[in-house]
Amino acid sequence: MAGCSKPVKRLWVSSLEESAIKEGFANLKPGSSYDRLYHSALCRQEADWLVGINATRLFTVLYGGRLLRAGRVQTPVLAMLVEREEEIKGFKKEQYFTVDISCNGMYAVSGRINSREEAEKTASACQDGKAVITSVTNEEKTVMPPGLYDLTSLQRDANRYFGYTAKQTLVYAQSLYEKKLITYPRTDSRYLSEGMEETAGYVLHEAFKLFLDEEKEEPEPDTSRIINSREVTDHHAIIPTKFFNKGCMEKIPATEKKILYLIAGRLVCATAEKYIYRSVKATVSCNGHVFTVSGKTVVHNGWKDFQDICRGFINAREDNSKSRMEKEDRITDISEGQVFINVKAGVAGHYTKPPVHYTEDTLLCAMENAGASGMVADAGCTMADICRHGLGTPATRADIIEKLVKDGFARRDQKQLIPTEDGVKLVSVLPDTLKSPKLTAEWENALALVAEGRMDRQEFIYRIEAMVSGLVQKYNKADSNKKGIFIPVHEVLGKCPACGGDVVSGKYGAYCIKKCGMDAGHVMGVLLTDTQVKDIISGKKIFLKGLKSRQGKSYDVYITADGTEEYSYTKNGEEKNGLRFKVTMEFPGKNVPGGKKQQKDKDFI
Repeated sequence: MAGCSKPVKRLWVSSLEESAIKEGFANLKPGSSYDRLYHSALCRQEADWLVGINATRLFTVLYGGRLLRAGRVQTPVLAMLVEREEEIKGFKKEQYFTVDISCNGMYAVSGRINSREEAEKTASACQDGKAVITSVTNEEKTVMPPGLYDLTSLQRDANRYFGYTAKQTLVYAQSLYEKKLITYPRTDSRYLSEGMEETAGYVLHEAFKLFLDEEKEEPEPDTSRIINSREVTDHHAIIPTKFFNKGCMEKIPATEKKILYLIAGRLVCATAEKYIYRSVKATVSCNGHVFTVSGKTVVHNGWKDFQDICRGFINAREDNSKSRMEKEDRITDISEGQVFINVKAGVAGHYTKPPVHYTEDTLLCAMENAGASGMVADAGCTMADICRHGLGTPATRADIIEKLVKDGFARRDQKQLIPTEDGVKLVSVLPDTLKSPKLTAEWENALALVAEGRMDRQEFIYRIEAMVSGLVQKYNKADSNKKGIFIPVHEVLGKCPACGGDVVSGKYGAYCIKKCGMDAGHVMGVLLTDTQVKDIISGKKIFLKGLKSRQGKSYDVYITADGTEEYSYTKNGEEKNGLRFKVTMEFPGKNVPGGKKQQKDKDFI
């Protein structure tokens, strides 16, 4: 626009550390190298606007009653919450039974048995009988250390351990980044770039000093496991900077400190040794009935040692489901053909469990993996591309959740996210085109293809415009069975004393639905409760407390309606007329400004 033809260079750094900035300036990139990334961002912005503004206007006009926000990402996320809620409400609990047999202190369990009678028959057949181990499987298994944190995995763990919302975690991480204590948090990568080995080694040394006692020797970390430039997108994984353990911990708020320790602990775990355990599974036969027993014995705790140290250090709340799964269950030495006599059998009753509500942890996971299966990929798109692009981006997912809550379509119940009645209604009137997580995930993948130069931006926008146009043309009439479902049903509080119309409860106080000008929700400038409105309309006495006289004195008063009267007021510089209750006042006890026990309101208004 300015006609400038000078070359443009771009500073491209993924860290604010001094060494990274110096290296970035020493290797400035041509601005044109990032045109495709710009086109992808512009496509995202235009697509969000096109879908959001048109869908919101369309369905607000069709169904009315309130603003119905719809969006390219927000709507599929709400649909996921509603679908889970329907699964929970539609779940029917079923009882089933198992039979346990005790073999010298080792307990084996049967499969699922649908009737108590059958289970008791099985237990009776095995009681005091002989059990034989028919097969034994003994395997040594390895669990690799977890990867470094990207933003989504950090938000998930912070929600699970501390109850932080995704938005809170992002705010705390951003604050730590601005204090130069962690690297850039809005990343979807879980690896470091090649050339960061020295930085990682230094930070690990500081982390060991933080978490380990002085007498304990530092382990030899394996940093090669976290280095992979091919897996780094715009920014590398989140790790502490070299300054994170430099004596400023007492100045960091406790909320941020937990996030910092979590990030430092993950770096330590990610470079530690493997966790190795021995898994034992055995099949037991007793009088023609089959039972199974399983357990594990830890061979080498590896990275889990550091996980326990870090969790204890930051007082993280245990994830009970995982701690139960990971509990060591030793089985004494057993072998095929081993015999147990006089076994004891018992019946245990169980109930099937419904799905659980989403938490921010599980919802973030679902958003991240929304496109991991069932998607139709564009030519040249790999499965890694598909799995990497879910609903939204790491930087926007927290805001999506917050918008749903703020707009009244979802609510928080402790750690759970539950759709509101309006959220369920909204999903019921929106088409599958807007609700499909897989479709939106495909769009995210297409945006990645634009950034990589494998799709033209005009092609992407054409697809979005065609979808929006088709949406408006197809859904040009409201479903007759659902029209008006968002119009609030107000409680009728009584009949208007001026015109006889219904007086109903409203957001800003009671009002007459015929809009005759009667102010049914206020007396002497006080906003009445619904109960007070009911009482004063029906002729009952109401009590107002803490009113002010013209002399500034505070007083309490009983009010009884005595017909209506006209009054005038000024709104936006224009004088208007209306109707209000004409009242009789009665003062309790001696609290009588003016000295009279009972009189009209004209002396006190």
